Amino acid sequence: MPRSAYTDYILDILSPLGEVTARAMFGGYGIYRSGIIFGIVVEETLYFKVDDSNRAEFEAQSSAPFSYETKGGKRVAMSYWHVPAEVLEESDSLILWAKKAYDASCNAVKPRRKTGKKKHA
Repeated sequence: MPRSAYTDYILDILSPLGEVTARAMFGGYGIYRSGIIFGIVVEETLYFKVDDSNRAEFEAQSSAPFSYETKGGKRVAMSYWHVPAEVLEESDSLILWAKKAYDASCNAVKPRRKTGKKKHA
């Protein structure tokens, strides 16, 4: 499935961050930098990763988290929030918000546990 023009547009305006890529996922796209997902595009809407470090900015813009309904009818909110139109329209602001979203994703990455058997001397 080819990427949408909107996703290509998002990748283009985020290009000052370096290599930013998109991978198809669940009917949308994950937005990655250095292999770390920091945004998603769902139904032509951009969402950035949010944690305690940047949540207040999203709340101040009356943004809301991406949510979906499970097969069982439960509503699940994710830690990716809608990027406000005012931010999308100003490339410098968008880059700043993207950097903060990337930092939030880096903070959320848990170190991988080593697997395998311990070697005994």
